[in-house]
Order: sequence, then C-alpha cells, then structure tokens
Amino acid sequence: MEKMPPKEKIYEAYSAIADSRVEMGAGRARVLSSDSSKTYTVTWEGEEYRSDDNATYWQGYSGYPVIAVLMLQGKLPFRAETAAMFSGIGWKKLNERHKRNYEAAVKEVFEALPCGRDEKERILSDTEKIYAELKRMTITVKRSKRQSSKRK
Repeated sequence: MEKMPPKEKIYEAYSAIADSRVEMGAGRARVLSSDSSKTYTVTWEGEEYRSDDNATYWQGYSGYPVIAVLMLQGKLPFRAETAAMFSGIGWKKLNERHKRNYEAAVKEVFEALPCGRDEKERILSDTEKIYAELKRMTITVKRSKRQSSKRK
C-alpha cells in the first residue's frame, strides 16, 4: 500500500461492520456512512481496490470502507466482539466536532466504551495488529469515479 491511512480509520471500519452497513457482493461492496447520508462503493479485482469514499478519493489512502471490506474478506484479521464495541458511533459528527482530529475523536470514543482497562488494551493491541498487517499488504488502492450517493 503506497499511502497508509490513519490508524483511527480501523475503528470506523469496526463500526461499519458492527452496524451491518457493509453489503458485500461479487467484486463490489456498498458501504453506508455512519449517519446514513451516503453510500460508498468499493470494487476490487485481484489485488486492486477502488473506492469513492472521501478518504480514498481525496486523500489517497484506504478509507474505512476499504478497510471494512478487507476485514470481511478475511484479508485483515478482526474480532467480531471488538467490532461490536464500536456499534452505533456517529463518526461523521464526532470527526466534525474534533475538526478531523481522528486521534481526539477515537480518544473520546474510548473514554465512553463500556469496558475496563484490560479490554481497552486488548482492543488497542488488536488494532495495532490490523494496522501492521495493513502495512504488509501488497494491494493497490485507487480512487474510483465518484459514485457515492446521498440518501434521501
């Protein structure tokens, strides 16, 4: 992967999975945004992934829709129970409130998690493992033609 995403995008991917906002198909997935206002499309062929989510399109790194797809394909390890801890988080509002300071947004989420220190440390450890695996991946990630749609 040429440009690495912020590690915090993994938590957004957990939420997308926990909230059943990822609809997988053959060579294509649709991912609903955390506030349900947009639908993003991720496509893949072999080791090339394309997405029209904002991070992939504008920043050139894998956004949470791509990361969630990789998790559901089994290319990135994740625990369903870890993802479940991030259900129902309104990432869009949270990231706006923190002015796109993703680290501060995740810190706020961690403070509100209904678990103890040991569980939080396990979540951090799991996320580090996912990020390390993401670094090792030899996939290509490109932006695709804007297909995301606003929901009515």
